[in-house]
Amino acid sequence: MELKDKTFLVVGTGISGIAAVRLLAKKEANIILFDSNAKLDYEEIKKKLPEELKFDLILGELPGQIMDRIDIAVLSPGVPTDLPFVIEMQEKKIPVWGEIELAYVCGRGKVFAITGTNGKTTTTALTGEIMKTYFESVFVVGNIGMPYTEYALEMKEDSVTVAEVSSFQLETIHRFCPQVSAILNITPDHLNRHHTMACYVETKAQIAKNQTKEQICVLNYEDAYLQKIAGEIPADVFWFSSERTLERGIWLEGEQIVYCDTERIPVCTIHDMKLLGKHNYENVMAAVAITMHAGVPVTCIRKAVKEFNAVEHRIEYVREVNGVKYYNDSKGTNPDAAIKAVEAMVSPTVVIGGGYDKNSSYDEWIASFGDKVKCLVLLGETKDAIAKAAKDAGFSNVILVDSLKEAVEVSSEQAAAGDAVLLSPACASWDMFKSYEERGTLFKEYVNAI
Repeated sequence: MELKDKTFLVVGTGISGIAAVRLLAKKEANIILFDSNAKLDYEEIKKKLPEELKFDLILGELPGQIMDRIDIAVLSPGVPTDLPFVIEMQEKKIPVWGEIELAYVCGRGKVFAITGTNGKTTTTALTGEIMKTYFESVFVVGNIGMPYTEYALEMKEDSVTVAEVSSFQLETIHRFCPQVSAILNITPDHLNRHHTMACYVETKAQIAKNQTKEQICVLNYEDAYLQKIAGEIPADVFWFSSERTLERGIWLEGEQIVYCDTERIPVCTIHDMKLLGKHNYENVMAAVAITMHAGVPVTCIRKAVKEFNAVEHRIEYVREVNGVKYYNDSKGTNPDAAIKAVEAMVSPTVVIGGGYDKNSSYDEWIASFGDKVKCLVLLGETKDAIAKAAKDAGFSNVILVDSLKEAVEVSSEQAAAGDAVLLSPACASWDMFKSYEERGTLFKEYVNAI
């Protein structure tokens, strides 16, 4: 698609918005960069871009007459699609893209895309590492922290792009069509944005909407939501399962991961990998399924799986102090992710939780504690709601704190030799931190200072 001389409204001045501006500038498009936060510093935003780059910058209110100039809008993932000015653009038939759509239109080569409530980053990172063992030109982009638009113009016809795609990004795709897509799981999350589970599930399914029967969609057989929508997926569905043997698919058979499309192929055992927990075995199965369908030999896959380390901020081992092991699971930003982290622990555990309120229910998370969690230390916007849920469930050893530093100090006092301390908040970070990465990094600093 020719973008030269078209006028784009780029909404959002974070890393996605800035990367989109850079790409559009190289495509010689006309650019209007807009952010509704009037308190942002005009000069600081301009410093993020080359001095010679020409664009209009609007902060605060978007003037109504701007609509008449716009050919296409590009929304950053954090911008809801139900804002009045976005709805107005849609009513005026102005195409509303996301960063993923823009990058896909400009990029080349084959795309492999991964979504799901949990496990996206680990699966995307592992899939990327496997691809690198066999293909020369591999890009790992998207919600993993590397804007797709930053690298789109570097891609060639023989390039392989592995993209982590969030539900926010899937709201604004039109032609985006991966060779292989994967939906790892769906559990309640981001309901403050999507409002209903039906809408959330439908948005996740968007990843496969443009695929054909000649392409593959990898799904989790043990996920009830995915079972319901599988029949509506236009691609050839390839299942993975941690609970049962499949006629065609990839599954966990005892301690062995087995793949079968036309023939049965043992891939590796759970002891071959450095990742903890059943949820990670599922992540590995999804990555193997994707890369097998990409044509990567099983010998390359096996080697990459064995060498792969856990992703930073996802049940990441920090250190042992006085016999207590500390784990950073700051990426556990919803109850289901936090449940999986608790399940991965093998010793009595002090859990640090709480954060930004996404209208989640914490009952199942509390119920997963069993006899394993000995103390729950809470901070952030949701601490009172979680404390109430814990009390209602009969879990009484709850301590409320005002900062992450205090949470680490209190947890170290509560833990004895042989125990673990796990930061797994079950909430997003935005009430107290810029990102889950900042939260996790600070946690590690405080632990290393003990």
